[in-house]
Amino acid sequence: MKKFDKFPPKEPVSEFLKVINSPKDLKKLNLEQLSILADELREFLLYSVSQSGGHFGAGLGAIELTIALHSILNLPDDKIVWDTGHQAYPHKILTGRKDKMHLMRKLNGIAAFPSITESDYDAMSVGHSSTSISAALGMNEANSNKDNKKNVFAVIGDGAMTAGIAFEAMMHAGHLDNNLKIILNDNDMSISKNKGGLSDYLAKIWASKSYKKLKSSGKSVLSKLPYALHISRNLKDGIKSAIMPGNLFEDIGINYIGPIDGHDIELLQKTIKRMMEKDSPYLLHIITKKVQDLYLLKKKESNIMLFQRLSQRKRAQNQNSKTFLAIGYAIEQKLINRL
Repeated sequence: MKKFDKFPPKEPVSEFLKVINSPKDLKKLNLEQLSILADELREFLLYSVSQSGGHFGAGLGAIELTIALHSILNLPDDKIVWDTGHQAYPHKILTGRKDKMHLMRKLNGIAAFPSITESDYDAMSVGHSSTSISAALGMNEANSNKDNKKNVFAVIGDGAMTAGIAFEAMMHAGHLDNNLKIILNDNDMSISKNKGGLSDYLAKIWASKSYKKLKSSGKSVLSKLPYALHISRNLKDGIKSAIMPGNLFEDIGINYIGPIDGHDIELLQKTIKRMMEKDSPYLLHIITKKVQDLYLLKKKESNIMLFQRLSQRKRAQNQNSKTFLAIGYAIEQKLINRL
């Protein structure tokens, strides 16, 4: 994985990203080429957001996941519901909107969140937050009623997962026992540091060395046993119950997979394919880093966003822009002058 220590000063040159306009183009690439594409996508995302402003962190953490989903699913017939929508920046770039990223949040530009009026690849117009599972559940039920064998994935961040509406949807999905698929993108940081019982619970899962060791050694043992494939599920369930009693997701009827490395494209592809083979609800828990090895961006995101907003205001003022940003700045100045 390529490392960055600064924002690219000019638009990066790419080998594969420049020819990707839809998931069909991406499906032509092999695993090695997809890894190169991930680096190119990460670099372009840094460049584009440094020009337009916006939340880059969530998108940086979802790059390999986005590539894996696009390479496996049959988009736009299959659906991805992003939650929160900031994770969808790489999705936008890979679905024909790369050349419009500099127009984000501008007049006649593109939205900062997924929008059904903007692209057929956006399953739902969304912003903040925690609605992806309930929306995906509704889409999935509609497919079932029409006997459509389409896949619906909800991609939800660990911050968004803390809301009650997300748990209501999961409990409903567990009751219906349909083939809803959920990916929990866990980077241990939403807009601010996550707090509460769920955050602590997730931290204990991926920090559990004993669980990881048992899971790894279990694979080695099972591979040497006859009929291991048939008993592995029961043994795995026993391990999970012993190490994590009362597994939260399993207890409400959602089959749990993970945690796994959310930056490993090959592993993500294999796991997503396995999930698609199942008819019951599954949750894949992936561990990602918003600012993967980007030293400059280890500063507080709020400070960087403040700098970008001030830069935008200055450009808008100098160019006498008629964008909403400039209008808002003018109104703000009038209010200040009245004080």
